[in-house]
Amino acid sequence: MQLGVVIGSATSTVKHQTFQGERLLVVQLLTSDGGDDGEPVLAFDRLGAGRGETVLLTNDGKILQEMIGRDTPGRWSVLGLPNT
Repeated sequence: MQLGVVIGSATSTVKHQTFQGERLLVVQLLTSDGGDDGEPVLAFDRLGAGRGETVLLTNDGKILQEMIGRDTPGRWSVLGLPNT
């Protein structure tokens, strides 16, 4: 699991069939001291995270497949939102 900040959303007219109807976010992963950790990632989101919010992510593909109910090449998914 890793913390990240939502920097935007992704929209595509051509996508893998398992991405149809899913909300996709662009998330910048964070290091333990709050700095950027590599390039941003594409994450499935069913919790309604917004731009600028800190989110808890997982890159466990099995959890994502269980969440959306089908096999998918997707990797990252939002597991939690900050307590505000």
